[in-house]
Amino acid sequence: MAFACGAQAADYAGPLFDAHLHYNEDAQSPHPLADVLDRMKRNGVQAIVANSRPNDGTQALASPKAREAGVTVVPFVRLYRNRADYDSWFRDESIYDMVQTELARGTAAGPFRGLGEFHLYDSANANGPVAKKLMALAEEKSLAVLAHADDAAIDLLMASTPSKGRNVRLIWAHTGIGGAPAARVDQLLARYPLLMGELSYRPGLTCESGKLCPEWRELVLKYPGRFMIGSDTWVNQRWQYYDELMKGYRAWLGDLPADVARRIAWDNGARLFGLK
Repeated sequence: MAFACGAQAADYAGPLFDAHLHYNEDAQSPHPLADVLDRMKRNGVQAIVANSRPNDGTQALASPKAREAGVTVVPFVRLYRNRADYDSWFRDESIYDMVQTELARGTAAGPFRGLGEFHLYDSANANGPVAKKLMALAEEKSLAVLAHADDAAIDLLMASTPSKGRNVRLIWAHTGIGGAPAARVDQLLARYPLLMGELSYRPGLTCESGKLCPEWRELVLKYPGRFMIGSDTWVNQRWQYYDELMKGYRAWLGDLPADVARRIAWDNGARLFGLK
C-alpha cells in the first residue's frame, strides 16, 4: 500500500527502510517506545536497522510491539556500553566479549544481524586489534557492519577480513561524513561489491532545491542498488525532527526515476536483510 503524507506530500510515496536508527538510553524517557513507533508508522517507515547505546534500547525496539506497529526490526549489536567506549572500543577486549554475549542472547525479533554503528575518529584505529577481530567475525558469521569512518578507514577495515572486503556487507554510515568526494565514493563502490552507502548527514548530498546535487544524482543513478537512507537518531533532537527528516528524503527521492527511488528507499535494505 502506498504511503500518503498529506497535502504537502513529496513525490515518493512508497515504504521507507531506515537503515541507521538509534534508541539510546537518553531518548527513552522523552520518547517512550509507543512514541518512536508512532513516528515511524506515520512516516511510512516499515523497517529499521536498530542499534543503541547500550543494547537494551535495541532489545526494546525488537519487542512484539514493533511488529504490531508494522515495523520490521533488524537488530545490530552496538559496541558501546557508554560514551567512554567510543574512543577505545577498537582495542578493548571486553568489547569483543560483550559482542559475543549479545550475539548469543539474540532478540525477540530474532538473531542480531550486524555489528555497529561504531566510530573511527582516527582512521588508523581501524587497525586496532579488536577492530580487526570484529571485522573477521562479521565475515565469518555473515553479519553486516555499520561503520562511521572516513574513506581511508574503509580500506583498512576491509583489509582485516579474510576476503579483503569482497564478502563483507559493510554499510558506510553517512557515505563519508568527512566529505570524501563523489569520485572517491565511486572508487570504493567499484572496489568492494558489497559496500553500501547510507546517506544521513552526508555533506554536499543535496543542493538548495532540496534535490540531489548533480554529482550525487549521477552517482546514485550509476549505483542504484548500493544506497540506503537513515535517520541517525543519535540525539533527541533527531527524534523531534523525525518527520522532517523523512519528508526531506521523500522530496529528493521523488525527483529520481521511480524504480531508482524505490530501490534506495526500500528495496536495497530489504534485499540486504532478506525482507519481503
